[in-house]
Amino acid sequence: MPDPATYRPATGTIPESPGVYRFRDQTGRVVYVGKAKSLRSRLNSYFADPGGLHPRTYQMVTTAASVDWTVVGTEVEALQLEYSWIKEYDPRFNVRYRDDKSYPSLAVTLYEEYPRLLVMRGPKRKGVRYFGPYSHAWAIRETLDLLLRVFPSRTCSAGVFKRSGQIGRPCLLGYIGKCSAPCVGRVSAEEHRAIVEDFCDFMAGKTDQMIRRLEKDMRAASDDLDFERAARLRDDIGALRRALEKQAVVFGDGTDADVVAFAEDPLEAAVQVFHVRGGRVRGQRGWVTEKVSDVDTGQLVEQFCTQIYGGEDSEAVPREVLVPQLPEDAEALSSWLTGLRGSRVDLRVPQRGDKRALMETVQRNAGQSLTQHKLRRAGDLTVRSQALAEIADALGLDDAPLRIECYDISHVQGTDVVGSMVVFEDGVPRKSEYRRFAVRGEGTIVEGERGPDDTAAMAEVLRRRFARYLSERESSSGVVGEGIDPETGKPKKFAYAPNLLVVDGGAPQVSSAAAVLSELGITDVVLCGLAKRLEEVWLPGEDYPVILPRTSEGLYLLQRVRDEAHRFAITYHRQKRSKRMTASALDSVPGLGETRRKALLKHFGSLKKLRAASVQDITDVPGIGLHTAQAVHTALGGVAANAEGGPATVGQSSSPGEGESAGVGLGEPDSSYGENRSAGDAIAFDAATGEVLEPDAGEGQQ
Repeated sequence: MPDPATYRPATGTIPESPGVYRFRDQTGRVVYVGKAKSLRSRLNSYFADPGGLHPRTYQMVTTAASVDWTVVGTEVEALQLEYSWIKEYDPRFNVRYRDDKSYPSLAVTLYEEYPRLLVMRGPKRKGVRYFGPYSHAWAIRETLDLLLRVFPSRTCSAGVFKRSGQIGRPCLLGYIGKCSAPCVGRVSAEEHRAIVEDFCDFMAGKTDQMIRRLEKDMRAASDDLDFERAARLRDDIGALRRALEKQAVVFGDGTDADVVAFAEDPLEAAVQVFHVRGGRVRGQRGWVTEKVSDVDTGQLVEQFCTQIYGGEDSEAVPREVLVPQLPEDAEALSSWLTGLRGSRVDLRVPQRGDKRALMETVQRNAGQSLTQHKLRRAGDLTVRSQALAEIADALGLDDAPLRIECYDISHVQGTDVVGSMVVFEDGVPRKSEYRRFAVRGEGTIVEGERGPDDTAAMAEVLRRRFARYLSERESSSGVVGEGIDPETGKPKKFAYAPNLLVVDGGAPQVSSAAAVLSELGITDVVLCGLAKRLEEVWLPGEDYPVILPRTSEGLYLLQRVRDEAHRFAITYHRQKRSKRMTASALDSVPGLGETRRKALLKHFGSLKKLRAASVQDITDVPGIGLHTAQAVHTALGGVAANAEGGPATVGQSSSPGEGESAGVGLGEPDSSYGENRSAGDAIAFDAATGEVLEPDAGEGQQ
């Protein structure tokens, strides 16, 4: 493996000008092409401390054996040269938007004497006008079938056209009125071209003008008592409107635009493009590409534009390209696109209105595309078996880990701390085995420091999980059907130990988990951690992580398990936080359930009036006894007593006892799996209205 220091350019020899650079391997093959505003600062970043490089960037610089560059005058020239080099050398470490198929377009061969309408794939040809691309060829044929009765144009091949002219008889479409039969002279070449040009105008978005013209002709035919022609025109108008129904208007201003969105994970990116022409969605395309280098969304946008609009089979550049994030050199990219189009191209991020709404739709499509791509891989039994075998080989296991458990912690600044446990069996999620934990330990905040202690929370979750496992194993020792609850006939919650335990995090989380397993005397569970930033696999007691290949199915499975644990944890965290933020002063009254709370508010109309009521008034409410009325009156009176000092805070008194809630309630255990609320769950109420003041609106995070 080459050492980057052996081919690093001498200090001061790299220019500060904009330019394009190439990394070559030992055989001279180009493995990566990039561009930069300042070649010196960009290239120096590749030869910095290897430990700070992204793993895929590190792989690239250690694969390369030399680097050279070319200085250019402007950023636009750099963009053009970068694209031409990527096209020429096809470097392995550059992102390429390849698809497993070509998308069809509706083509009109205007260069022919008698233009033809057909479905066409592949490189664009000179003299051919294209509409699309479409997702499926049948979508084009459906549209043609509707429109040929209005625009009877030639669709046959050159051979069929010539043979029909020789025998003097048109094909079937000529007999049923879906072709004007220029092959036998029913219309001249000029008349046929006029029909084709009308078809092109309609496809280009001039629909209202076309329909108005046909309606005018229909009325004129009716006035002339030519009812057969009027009926035919009426049917033509209906056919046009049915074709328009298939292409709903998304932009009222009739904009031509491509709307591009991405969905990413550390290894792959899904891209979706909606082609909008004349304000209507005319086609859609999608890819899933490997991220062979450390790129952000802006860089993906730049590479998408250069590859999709710059090749021989490139798409026509629209007036607007709407993207989720602008690249660093957005102006240079826009100038380059303007040069390709021949008129101004607006590259921008939509902020509001129809364009923003369509961007969100495309974004959802990209996310679903990436999800489906992952599910196809996960659903393949051979791939799952390969993934489990790769994990076993990387971690030194004797057998494949058929049961994998993963744990994650989620919170906001140490409040509403929760943990999650997800289970994968044979590489597939087993959701009935998922468990969630409300972390109740006091060690979730590091003393003297700001921020949560994830390792303490992780230790608590694992201690509780495996303590239950040991308890259930001991209670069922020697019993037939071990692990099955004799009363329900269902598996016990924590009866089975995992073959592989995965924690979300690096060396600190792994060390904390290993200490818990050692404390409980559990020695038959393999432990590892998956760190997010570099996707490293950490083992207990090891100074260096295990690096799985980027294309490893084992790494992909570990990522799926980790991401599922994160999703499950953050969902529970948001539920707890939402419940805390929507608390009421009446929640603190012991023995007062939801039904009677609603009855009180319905009777008095507001919390303010209820606070002003006497005990006798409260007992007038059906279902409210004297004891409950006194409790309500006392609780609300306690809140009112704090009015002079500002908002009252419920749940910040003395520390709760075992089984007692530390949150809003004054003694009610939290309903979520019997866990207690965090001591940080304080709710502020307005003394006059009882409304919650300034709730924490932060997003759940780890």
